[in-house]
Amino acid sequence: MNPFSSGTRLRDMIRAIRACKTAAEERAVVRKECASIRAAVSDNDNDYRHRNLAKLMFIHMLGYPTHFGQMECLKLIAAPGFPEKRIGYLGLMLLLDERQEVLMLVTNSLKQDLNHTNQYIVGLALCALGNISSAEMARDLAPEVERLLQFRDPNVRKKAALCSIRIIKKVPDLAENFVNPVASLLKEKHHGVLLTAIQLCADLCIVSEEALEYFRKKCTEGIVKVLKDAVNSPYAPEYDISGISDPFLQIRLLRILRILGHGDADASDFMNDVLAQVATKTESNKNAGNAILYECVETIMSIEDSGGLRVLAINILGRFLSNRDNNIRYVALNMLMKAISIDGQAVQRHRATILECVKDSDASIRKRALELVYLLVNESNVKPLTKELIDYLVVSDQDFKGDLTAKICSIVEKLSPEKIWYIDQMLKVLCEAGNYVKDEVWHALIVVITNSSNLHGYTVRSLYRAIQTSCDQEAVVRVAVWCIGEYGDLLVNNVGMLDIEEPITVTESDAIDVIEAAIKQHTSDLTTRAMCLMALLKLSSRFPSSSQRIKDIVNQSKGSLLLELQQRSIEFDSIIGKHQNLRSALVERMPVLDEASYSGRRGGSGVSTSGINNIPNGVVKIVDAPLVDLLDLGVDEPAPPPNSSSGPNFLHDLLGVGADISSSSPQSGGRNTMHGHKSGTDVLLDLLSSGSPPAPAPAPATQKSSSTSDLLSLTQLNNNNNNNKPSPSPSPFSGLDTLSSPLPTPGASPMMDLLDGFGPNPTTPPPPPKEEDNGRTYPPIVAFESGALSVMFNLSKQPGSPQITLIEAKFTNKSSQVYTDFVFQAAVPKFLQLHLEPASSNTLPGNASGSITQKLRVTNNQHGKKSVVMRIRISYKLNNKDMLEEGQISNFPRDL
Repeated sequence: MNPFSSGTRLRDMIRAIRACKTAAEERAVVRKECASIRAAVSDNDNDYRHRNLAKLMFIHMLGYPTHFGQMECLKLIAAPGFPEKRIGYLGLMLLLDERQEVLMLVTNSLKQDLNHTNQYIVGLALCALGNISSAEMARDLAPEVERLLQFRDPNVRKKAALCSIRIIKKVPDLAENFVNPVASLLKEKHHGVLLTAIQLCADLCIVSEEALEYFRKKCTEGIVKVLKDAVNSPYAPEYDISGISDPFLQIRLLRILRILGHGDADASDFMNDVLAQVATKTESNKNAGNAILYECVETIMSIEDSGGLRVLAINILGRFLSNRDNNIRYVALNMLMKAISIDGQAVQRHRATILECVKDSDASIRKRALELVYLLVNESNVKPLTKELIDYLVVSDQDFKGDLTAKICSIVEKLSPEKIWYIDQMLKVLCEAGNYVKDEVWHALIVVITNSSNLHGYTVRSLYRAIQTSCDQEAVVRVAVWCIGEYGDLLVNNVGMLDIEEPITVTESDAIDVIEAAIKQHTSDLTTRAMCLMALLKLSSRFPSSSQRIKDIVNQSKGSLLLELQQRSIEFDSIIGKHQNLRSALVERMPVLDEASYSGRRGGSGVSTSGINNIPNGVVKIVDAPLVDLLDLGVDEPAPPPNSSSGPNFLHDLLGVGADISSSSPQSGGRNTMHGHKSGTDVLLDLLSSGSPPAPAPAPATQKSSSTSDLLSLTQLNNNNNNNKPSPSPSPFSGLDTLSSPLPTPGASPMMDLLDGFGPNPTTPPPPPKEEDNGRTYPPIVAFESGALSVMFNLSKQPGSPQITLIEAKFTNKSSQVYTDFVFQAAVPKFLQLHLEPASSNTLPGNASGSITQKLRVTNNQHGKKSVVMRIRISYKLNNKDMLEEGQISNFPRDL
């Protein structure tokens, strides 16, 4: 009986399943058929086994379980006839995979069929083995497959080569057995056999270095000859595709040449001529020809070759960029990105075509072309390329502006030839796409502006013009508001006019109008409004005659629902109305922000003692310090972790940002930083500023052996020479209290660093036993001393509260001048609580004829574990000139 006659139930089952209108109906039909097949399997029905297995395969393709029919596959494979074996092997490949244990039972049948006299049965066995072979089956049947590589029929040889590929992937150790048979297959005339032999050769080269060397020496010349024959062969209808002779074979040949020529100059020399022929003779007006040219380019770029052939390959890619097919242009851009590292000059010749691709309508091509342009930019072409990109930014799609602005900003920042060009280009980008730039972009622009002292006037005037036309671009508004606040006086007085500028007249009222408009327009943006309030505070000092108007504008935010704005408004109103004596110092010019430091922070680099610079004023400065502009520039990155190389800073936990730790004087435990006009830091907020790591104050006479211990366990940075020098520039340190602090060990120096020391000092004698801190008093200590100013601390304990220390500070002026507006400030780490009572006076007489006293109360929440440490700041006026001194006090007794 013919199981596939017109009355078979296979056709009926397929028709019944397709007629089902719901999934439930389909499941019912499948369940019925599966029950019928199970009954036939139980009855061992040999007549309809073909049909049942064919139906099972269809059910399996619909996604239903068919594991109960696996043994039927084995029974059909064991049958003698070709039709049964054909269905059996097909079912084996569909219903089973290499993880099934049932496969062990089929190994013997496969071995018999591989030795069968019928070449079609041999072909069935090779197909099955090539699809589902496991490692064990590969080891058992590899000799039979190796023998079949020399079989008389080319179809069997082709299938044996494909089966060999799976065997060497499953068992790489067997690769050496196939090297010699493959070498003979590479001389085949039959294209099907040659294709599979080349693929097998490529896989052998990947899994075995010995095979790769063998093929390089023995087969390179033969493969080159085959490729040359394929390129120059006459028309053959059986292999012709679009007028090209067997493009599939040519592509395979080019790929194997790429493997053989990579890293081997001799093998590369053999193939140079034929690659040039392929590149010049292949037609590029058909897709088949473009595929061959692409593989040819990839091969040229991979082998060891002189520049001439590579230039030819890059020119081919340039032609691809002019093709109307988007896929061809995309792969050309991908290949040019690889080629630019090999021969960048040749790629530069196609710069105009690549720029046109940036303007393509296809989003994928635009993005890839933009990445390629980014790689093409160098010092010699940065100006024209940037101009092209900015011109396109004006008309580009909204979806593409984000990527485009990011690349333009990165190019300008990396390759800017001069600062005025940098500022101009960044302003153009911000005016066109300011809402698409990231915060660090305009942060970096402000850093560059502060470093360009000769361009302050030009910049603020340019920004004033920009905000008039681009007030809807948030980044422009922020930078303009910041610069007007900083350099508003230069704007009004037209200071620093350049020849390229057009004259502009701006009054104080005009400058304030711009900021007032920004507050009203950007009502939903907290950062912009906060920056506007800060700029108004600065302008109240720059424009004294407009203070009342500024005060009125600031007062408008007192009722804001946003706490930040409300607090700023109230505080700034108080400063403008009641603290004119502090205002000028609070809002003086920002210091020059170090560009290298900002770049290092953006790159995520930490501070190390090796990255230290001496800036012109002689202050030691850490290179990789984050820049903290508390008034305008928000710091986006989190603070460094406690164990980072930047070193711990106990003030970080107190203030929440990188803080300043001033170096101690060798004589006093404080450091004098007198200067009449301290540039760039706030008197009230300067405790948040940055500085260099301090050196500890000298210990008492019995503890001098530890005087070289660095307060923060960093190398001393010439701190002993920093007396009477300006305050250091910013430097980041992480919070000290987040680090573990072991208990003091006997013999540890009381002057060890704030981390309680990394180990005891063997040369220091142990301290005396600790007494009960109930009402205990201590000898006075010299807390701070400069040339004329001396600060003495008298220490005592509150009875019954050993964790509380009472301090009476006594300030003495040894100079002949009187200090007025005397203010003492202090800051302590997070584990301490500090309370300052009002000072006895704000005038300190000269010649030590009088003193000022002030009481402090310090509560140590980690009494016995961590020592008291304090940072102080003293401000006063000398002959109506603002003076500032600051220092670190770390010579407190350890048992406070």
